[in-house]
Formats: sequence, structure tokens, C-alpha cells
Amino acid sequence: MSHHVQLAAFQPDLAPNLGSLVRLAVCFAAPVHVIEPCGFPFSRKLLRTRGLDYTDKAELHHHDDWDMFQAKRTGRLVLLSTKAQTDLWDFRFAPGDCLLVGQESAGVPPYVVEAADAALRIAMPGEGRSLNVAIAAAIAVAEATRQLG
Repeated sequence: MSHHVQLAAFQPDLAPNLGSLVRLAVCFAAPVHVIEPCGFPFSRKLLRTRGLDYTDKAELHHHDDWDMFQAKRTGRLVLLSTKAQTDLWDFRFAPGDCLLVGQESAGVPPYVVEAADAALRIAMPGEGRSLNVAIAAAIAVAEATRQLG
């Protein structure tokens, strides 16, 4: 099966959010990449407690570090960031794009921003500073799915 998009979590620091990303990935048939180090001991058992039974259905790729992820990644790397200049709604997705979210606490370091083929922000007309990473990913996955049909 060809995938519309992939999801990647850069050094996730909150296990419940990773569980939500895994659930999102299963619901949209998207592979999910976990890039270490995590802010918690990573295991499928832990994810099972956070992502219900979705973990067993997930196409889950676990990478020991950024370099290993980069070596194995396919598709364009599309970073979701509050600091990005390009609006999500103006971006044209392509099949296989890999949507990357950073840490809740710190986002991503400059070398990850530089490696991205695109960086997108989700315009928020309200007064909040940022969305939870899983919610941001869900908005982006839904838009990519809409575009790619």
C-alpha cells in the first residue's frame, strides 16, 4: 500500500503525545518514525498503555538517533513549526511526505530545521502560542490527505 504521508516524532518528550501520534498514524495508514533519544524509556509496551491497542497495528520505525533516521528516510521532510514562514494551507503536499514534529518543550534544533525540505506553520487566529504536537500533526495529516485524495 502506498502511503499518503508519514509521521515522525523528533526526540519526543511526552509519552501520551507519542501514543496519540501512533493512534493518528494507524487511523490514517501512515508509517510513524520515532527518533531517539526520547524523554522517557521507549518501548512498545509503554506505547500500548498510551495508544490503547493501536500500537500493535502501527507501522512503527524506531531510530536510535537523527542520523539513522536521515539515512533511512524516504520522501520530503516537512517540519511543522510555529517559527515557520510558510502557511500549511498554502503548501502542496506530495505522496510520501514525512511530517516531522519536534519536542513539546523545545521544538527542534537548527540542524533539523536546515535538513527540512519545507517548514510549515498552522495559522492560529486565537491567542494561544502553540498546539500540542499530536493535534498539529492531525491537522497537517488531514490537510495532506484532503489534497492527495
